[in-house]
Parts: sequence; C-alpha cells; structure tokens
Amino acid sequence: MTIGILGGSFNPVHSGHMMLASYLAQWGYVDEVWLTLSPRNPLKDPSTLLPDTKRLAMLTMACRGARGIDICDLELSMPKPSFTINTLRALRKRYPEKDFKLIIGADNWQNFQRWREWQAILSEFGVLVYPRPGYPIENRFVDGMEIVKAPQVYISSTFIRTAISLGKDMTYFLPQGVYKYITDNKLYTNG
Repeated sequence: MTIGILGGSFNPVHSGHMMLASYLAQWGYVDEVWLTLSPRNPLKDPSTLLPDTKRLAMLTMACRGARGIDICDLELSMPKPSFTINTLRALRKRYPEKDFKLIIGADNWQNFQRWREWQAILSEFGVLVYPRPGYPIENRFVDGMEIVKAPQVYISSTFIRTAISLGKDMTYFLPQGVYKYITDNKLYTNG
C-alpha cells in the first residue's frame, strides 16, 4: 500500500487540500493520502500560525467520513522545526509494510533543493508534484519525481485567512464544519 504524505500547516485546511487529496487517492497515484500537520514549517513565517490543537481540530472535521484521506499528527511529537525527511523516515519505521511518497505543489518544487536532504527524499521515497497556478514545473525529468495532472484550485490558506479578516463568507471554500469552527472561535479576524 502506498501512502501519499501531503504535509502542511493547514492554517486552515481548505477545500483545495481536500480535492487534491481525494483526486490523488481516487485516480490511483496513491492508495491513501495522509494530511500531515506541520507544527512549524522552517521556511514559513510562524506569526499567523494558529496553535496546533486548533489546526488539528479543523483537520479532524475535514477528514470525518472522507474516503482515502486520513490525518497524520506524527510531526506534533517530533523535534521542531520539522524536517520532511525525518518525518518520512519515522513513518517508514513505524509502518514498515507501507510505502510513502511525498506530495508537494509546483511552488514547493521550485525551492525543493533548499529542503533538508532533498536528494534522499527523492531516492528513498519519491515525490509527486501537482500543478499550482503561476508556478511552472521545471526540472521535469528528475529521478524520483512524478508530475501529477491534478485539477488546479485557485485558493490558498492565505486567501482564506485574508477573506475571513475582511468579513467574507468562506462557507463554500472550506470543508464542512470548518468555517463554523472558525467563526465560533473568532479565528483569523482582526478584532
């Protein structure tokens, strides 16, 4: 069984994350996708990051009843900042009967050589790269990398946070229950 690891801050998880994960599992790129919550991405500014517990609660709501999609919270118990190679190796050790592949967007592929032990990620696990608007996929013929022809979604967590801070209704941009959780807890608002 091959598990696709889609890591991220999920700040918040949105419909684009869920559509991508569903597509990859249903179209046979992997058998399942595990949304892997990162406590802190070493390449991102942590100032807008919600606490792990709130982001995990939203992921739990999003994945409830989802076929082929699950949550992995392993990184929450690992040293910070989290490095993908360490996560993948820990998963392989914990689940030796499964194969793992990393899933990243074309935006992350552009700076993939900045990742810790990026060559080991490619050779030991493999990387599925999905298209992102505005990020052409370069270095298309790299051993261990496969381009996924997933539908492109023009939303991001940054867009969602900004829209909520402006008072926009994000009901249809977020998985069921997540927008209510955000509004009930007054998350991402300016006041």
